[in-house]
Amino acid sequence: MNRQENILTDSFGREHTYLRISLTERCNLRCTYCMPAEGIQLSPKSHLMSFEEIYTIAKLFVDHGVTKIRLTGGEPLVRKDAATILEKLASLPVELAITTNAVSVDRFVDTFKKCGIQNINVSLDSLQPEKFKQVTRRDEFERTYNNILLLIKEGFNVKMNAVLMKGFNDNEVVDFVQFTKNHPVAVRFIEFMPFDGNAWKLDKTVSYQEIMQQVNFHFPEGKVIRLQDAPNDTSKNYKIEGYKGSFAVISSVTNPFCDTCNRLRLTANGQLKNCLFSASETDLLTPLREGKSIEPIIKEAVHAKFKVRGGMDTLDKLQNPDLHGKNRSMIAIGG
Repeated sequence: MNRQENILTDSFGREHTYLRISLTERCNLRCTYCMPAEGIQLSPKSHLMSFEEIYTIAKLFVDHGVTKIRLTGGEPLVRKDAATILEKLASLPVELAITTNAVSVDRFVDTFKKCGIQNINVSLDSLQPEKFKQVTRRDEFERTYNNILLLIKEGFNVKMNAVLMKGFNDNEVVDFVQFTKNHPVAVRFIEFMPFDGNAWKLDKTVSYQEIMQQVNFHFPEGKVIRLQDAPNDTSKNYKIEGYKGSFAVISSVTNPFCDTCNRLRLTANGQLKNCLFSASETDLLTPLREGKSIEPIIKEAVHAKFKVRGGMDTLDKLQNPDLHGKNRSMIAIGG
């Protein structure tokens, strides 16, 4: 496809081949960094995309060059027609993946296999049951942990996402890396990011440098191996020599990777976000329901994408609540 004709190419020449679709704003956990303590105002059901609308929009993006779709939430598997959506999207010529908190994945193992889903990202912010309960506000550690082991046993490619917060779980870095000794998983440490209602401050963020200092202090010199990152990868990947799994750092705050960004996000209520950090959104669902072509709307939204973090190209801007406070809560975006 000619780059100039591709509606998914922005003004900086970045081609967007990866679409993340949120299926729901609901979740069976209440993670502190994702959802405000008081909860959020959910979109009325009539404002949410039906599974037919999800498929229609997804197919349009695939027709214009998207090669990977990841389903997110909230928690995508709490949606009643989640299996139907998975099966419908599996008919598209695209890599289909999912991000889940794993609380109920045991009920979907057969569906994942039927749909050809191999890559599953799981959120797990602590290996300690009490800390897990504190951050999720729910007592589901045992079920989550066992379901992660089930996914590994069933042969899925599992990535475990841990959002690190200073003074809370930053002392578990080595424990998470040790988990990869006997388990073929990729643990990914994610820097705490600012969203509406999560009380973010820069001094709560555990930086890439701080994470690697812990790793290099604990493990012998020469045992920490730098891996080759995949094209458009958001993470810096490593493994410990002889370990079955690997670990990585996603440094959205202290060391952003915007130059190679190929991601777009579609919220559960049909809003296109061209950047996770951007407060601006573009309504695709209303014109779709009105029978209008949404291709020109997508093209304009993609072309308007900022070069770095939704325009917050410095840490000073990122720390300004007048800027990052305008964004949705993470649960309403879909990651």
